[in-house]
Amino acid sequence: MPKRRKVGNLLALAVLSALAQRPMHPYEMASALRAWGKDQDMEIKWGSFYTVIRNLDKHQLIAAVQSVREGRRPERTVYRITDAGRAELVDWARELVATPMPEHPRFRAGLSVLAVLHPDEATDLLRQRLDRLDDALRRDRETLDGHLREIPRLFLVEAEYDLAMRAAETTWLRALLAELTSGSYPGLDTWRAFHETGEMPAELIELAERTSSDPDNAD
Repeated sequence: MPKRRKVGNLLALAVLSALAQRPMHPYEMASALRAWGKDQDMEIKWGSFYTVIRNLDKHQLIAAVQSVREGRRPERTVYRITDAGRAELVDWARELVATPMPEHPRFRAGLSVLAVLHPDEATDLLRQRLDRLDDALRRDRETLDGHLREIPRLFLVEAEYDLAMRAAETTWLRALLAELTSGSYPGLDTWRAFHETGEMPAELIELAERTSSDPDNAD
């Protein structure tokens, strides 16, 4: 189970990682996080940015060190990471790397209701997804290869992970599409008959009734 943290928003993790580099004021932090692509690595809600900073300060994970003024701009507070904040950053990173947690991608949600589509339409849509994934993979590999010529691999490991997950998805999609197009997918005829007749097959009615009354019996 994940540890309950004083500031559990992942944006706090991003802020701590930025301040681990050097002290910054909030505008610098936000600029750095965007430049590093942290909003692609984790869900960041920029509307809560200043609230997260206040909470980190409140719990002494960061601390104000000075205020600066540039020209006519409002005065800005520069923050540094504290020893407690650095310990929190390291502990949080350990948890995220070592502990698998359930995640709910949108594609999984779509697959969970795939039966509402006619199998021919589902096959066409899955093929469209595969084509788009192949295009994205090609572009992302080229981008990563370019970055690796300038940036140490250690700082691009999350991009490698994304490519590996997408490649695994394309492999799975190709196998699924092969079954659907060859007609070897189990239950394909029943799925097709339901859409073409509008009648729910008796075995599916029985399954729905059995699993809804006793979920522990669901396979």
